[in-house]
Amino acid sequence: MIESREVAQRLIGVDVGGTKVSIATLTGTTLSEPVLQPTNLESADALIDQLVTGIQAQGDGTIAAVGVGVPSVIDWAAGTVRSSVNIPLQDIPLRERLRERLGVPVFVDNDASVAALAEAHEPDGSVIQNLVMFTIGTGVGGGIVIDGRVYRGVTGAAPEIGHMIIAAAESAEGDGRFAHDSRFPQPGSLESLASGRALDRLARSRGFESGVAAVEAAKDGDEPAIEVVAILGHRLGLGIANAINVFDPEVIAIGGGVSAAGNLLLEPALQTAQQFTLPGVGTRTQVRIARSGPQAGVRGAALLAGQELLLGERPRTTIQETTRG
Repeated sequence: MIESREVAQRLIGVDVGGTKVSIATLTGTTLSEPVLQPTNLESADALIDQLVTGIQAQGDGTIAAVGVGVPSVIDWAAGTVRSSVNIPLQDIPLRERLRERLGVPVFVDNDASVAALAEAHEPDGSVIQNLVMFTIGTGVGGGIVIDGRVYRGVTGAAPEIGHMIIAAAESAEGDGRFAHDSRFPQPGSLESLASGRALDRLARSRGFESGVAAVEAAKDGDEPAIEVVAILGHRLGLGIANAINVFDPEVIAIGGGVSAAGNLLLEPALQTAQQFTLPGVGTRTQVRIARSGPQAGVRGAALLAGQELLLGERPRTTIQETTRG
């Protein structure tokens, strides 16, 4: 059974994480208070049901489009989840499944990419045209905005910022090859050396319970803890230098849980980035802690929907309420 009801025109953003789902509406530049729920990881169908129900519960108003950010590799053209580790959406044509259920345009992208899009939108409504975002959490992700739009590469899977190589040892054979692992992240990758997991390892090696504990101690002035955070910052600085050398962006933003260290992380990162950035490149690049905060994913997903809608999708005037079966 399908019923329809008219509701005012808005965009809906959905941020799907391994532990929680956040859903909010965006009208102009105003984002509603997100509704949070634990992610239903039972199956793909169960998770899609949860998303549909949550979107439909956003109340009355015309739904122009829905944007969804997921922690997965996305085939942008098809709207299919190509690879997904933390949520049960592997090989699921998520865009079409949601479009069929909701009856409105739906756009699906990587969660770090939509977070970068949110970071590129300033509070005054202006848009940073060229931005690179690093998200330093359990792993390292990121997004790239070029000419105001998300950059996805030829397959839609870009950018895997955490997998850039910032250190590599030559193989023992001395044949010019490099030591590597069959699994990812590679030993010399940014994710291997500058993620939250790497911070945990550094912290424990110096007697702290975890990376979070080390960050808190560093904020209180503990010198060994400050050193732990600085080591991670210097490693991150190599990734920042690579991004500046390749993209020469207006802004490089550092987000994710580890960014809570603030200047304790940023200052050593800037020191190293300056050492490895080619002179004359990045002279107008601002490197800063991300401003969009914990709502970056849901805001960015809604912004994605609005941006892509303007490029050719026609809005519908109603959102369908469906029941399965």
